[in-house]
Amino acid sequence: MPLGAEKGQLLIISGPSGSGKGTVTKKLIPCDNFALSVSMTTRAPRPGEIDGVDYIFCDKDEFVSIRDNDGFLEHATFSGNYYGTPISYVDQKISQGQTVVLEIEVVGALQVKDKYPDAILVFLMPPTFEDLRKRLMERGTECEDEIERRTRRAREEMTELSKYDYLVVNDDIEQAMRDIHMVVKAEKMKPHRNQCKIDSFYGNNPDVDI
Repeated sequence: MPLGAEKGQLLIISGPSGSGKGTVTKKLIPCDNFALSVSMTTRAPRPGEIDGVDYIFCDKDEFVSIRDNDGFLEHATFSGNYYGTPISYVDQKISQGQTVVLEIEVVGALQVKDKYPDAILVFLMPPTFEDLRKRLMERGTECEDEIERRTRRAREEMTELSKYDYLVVNDDIEQAMRDIHMVVKAEKMKPHRNQCKIDSFYGNNPDVDI
């Protein structure tokens, strides 16, 4: 990290399938000083998804090998598939002062929070449970049994909501984006994230209590 520069931060966005977290994440990344951490998964690509952009797709043996060598910041199993966040990319971007955005499930988010207490956890959800189910049906990528499984999982994920720092209701995508930008801006103003500015203010007066 350059001399005098502040470290970046880790922004975690999670929520039920159908909450719109993928859309929100893709809209955040073109913004200044945001970097996307691409997760690795054993699930099959959905139509339109690109390997290395949406996810890093791999088989189970490769995933297990990386996991067993402590190569993931977090890893979880969801709907029979493995997901994990490679460590090296995240650490690099944070050291460069960027906000790294992780779009991960609740289990993985809480794992990361244990390792990075300063991580910012944002839970995204639709206005109602009925809206969630409607979005899953309109997506057209899952059968009825899979939709039922995902809605059951959504109820389970909601029980972990109190462990998150912020709740954003995604009724309107543009408003949800503004809300997340406000969260990031507020977090950047916290004193513990601005030690370099504090040190600069006091200059050569180290005896002053901060």
